Amino acid sequence: MKNRKSEVLAFALVSGINKAIARLVDIWDNIGIQEEQRVERMEAVKKHIELLMNEMIIEEENLKLRILKNISACREELDILYHELSLEPYQIDQSQTVLQLEKDLRTKLENLVKEKTDRLKELKSLQEEEKSLCIDLCATPYYIPTGSIPSHQQLQDLKEHIKRLSLERESRVEVFSGLRQEISQLMNEIGHNPETTLEKDAVCDDADTFLLTSENIKALKLIVCQLEVKKETLISTRDNLMEKVSNLWNRLEFSQEEKNHFENNIKGSLSVEVRKLQNELDRLDELKRANMEEVIENIRHELMEYWDKCTFSTEQREAFAAFYSDDFKEELLIKHEEELARLKNYYAQCKVLFEAVNKWEHNWQLFQDFEKKASDPNRFSNRGGTLLRESKERAKIQKMLPKLEEEIKGYIEAWEAEQGTAFFVKGQRFMDYVANQWEELKTQKEKEKSQRLKKGDNSALRTPPVKRPHGGNSIMNTPSKTRKLTGTPNASVMRTTVSSTSSNSTGSNSIGSTFHSVTGKPPLSVQKTPHRSRLPDISHLTPLQEFKSDKPAASYTQFAVSSNKELEKKSNNIEAILNSTAKDVLH
Repeated sequence: MKNRKSEVLAFALVSGINKAIARLVDIWDNIGIQEEQRVERMEAVKKHIELLMNEMIIEEENLKLRILKNISACREELDILYHELSLEPYQIDQSQTVLQLEKDLRTKLENLVKEKTDRLKELKSLQEEEKSLCIDLCATPYYIPTGSIPSHQQLQDLKEHIKRLSLERESRVEVFSGLRQEISQLMNEIGHNPETTLEKDAVCDDADTFLLTSENIKALKLIVCQLEVKKETLISTRDNLMEKVSNLWNRLEFSQEEKNHFENNIKGSLSVEVRKLQNELDRLDELKRANMEEVIENIRHELMEYWDKCTFSTEQREAFAAFYSDDFKEELLIKHEEELARLKNYYAQCKVLFEAVNKWEHNWQLFQDFEKKASDPNRFSNRGGTLLRESKERAKIQKMLPKLEEEIKGYIEAWEAEQGTAFFVKGQRFMDYVANQWEELKTQKEKEKSQRLKKGDNSALRTPPVKRPHGGNSIMNTPSKTRKLTGTPNASVMRTTVSSTSSNSTGSNSIGSTFHSVTGKPPLSVQKTPHRSRLPDISHLTPLQEFKSDKPAASYTQFAVSSNKELEKKSNNIEAILNSTAKDVLH
């Protein structure tokens, strides 16, 4: 479209010149100018037009040259900016005219100059921020060559560097605040005054003056560690002194009021407490030397407590001969204190073992109590499910004892392997001690059995025979029967009652039975003609069959297996006897 317009304008220009020349010719014809003059005049017109066109051509050519120069200059500046800004070179569109190329290059140059200015401005701002952080943290600035234009990547890296420094600064400020607070607290607790310059700077009010360098942070952490070690040392010293003071208070029989008064006045920093405790200990040492006998006697009472805790035998206790000395001097006191310290240390090492042994002994005592209850015939008169609860608890302990023995055995073996020495309970190895306990139980039960058998024989000799009405004796749960005496129609009614406590005799844990003698005065016929009672003699039956072996039980398992077999056998025998007796009574 543009080309057509220029062509139309060119055609119009030619047409206009032609019209102008034709007009001149007409004018010349009217004037009557001759041909020669017309040629001259036409030559003048031609020159004038050519001159004008040449001038215009020259101007346009100069314009073209200027444009080309501008293009060349722009390209040179663009090349420099592309290099400084680390951008890819601009690719020229060869299809563009010179004027279009010059315009595009000039626009691109303006944009690159603006981008360069923006980058330098942003770089300055970022470097100022970075400088402040680097001063606080004593960090190395991000390197960008002086006078160069930073690339986008460099600016991005600088931003990341500043971000890391900011986070590091925040982290160090937080760490510094925590360390500063911790140092102040520790100094107050232990009564420590700042000595070094770093300590003074750490606890000063103006925290902004402290440089948050990594070396300073490490130094503060070291100070905290040193103060914590000092605190632990003072606490340990204070506790040791307090323990010694408490022991001397007890040995010197100080009143609780005196103890409370001192404890209330001792409050302060650790250094102050240690100093006051040391002074009190020195004072008590003087009193101790003045009351040597009383102090030693108090230590002896404490020794006996630890002997009991450590399950020492009589031989082990008698091995400390100083316990029986009456020479109350400093040397004797030192021996007692050393022995007490040794026992405390031994108890602390074996505390787990002693607790396990105490647990076994507690359950062993419960087991023995249940065994005694099982031998008591009056337990069948209990109501409210007591018998059932006892049976369940007894079964629970029966299962627990062998497990405890094996568990304690494993503990002791591990301890002995670690310590390289033997562990004793009342002067015996634990398993030997357990075996002796079972042997003592067996012996006790055999003794009780002999006493019951002897008592049963004596009772059988003293009990008069009773006639069984209607051919048999009545047992418990049989209603009392009333009958008249023969030949005495109006005689008073005599009641005979035979009671028994064998209603639960078939239970697994309630085998024993006791038949009481007939109450009231028996009939004359019974007195005159005694008959042998058909009731079986079961006085020799016991709640729990004792071991028939002469060897001691190695463990509870062997004891329980043998015992349960005998129980089952006895239970079946008693059940058969009682059933036959009941049948006789009913018939």
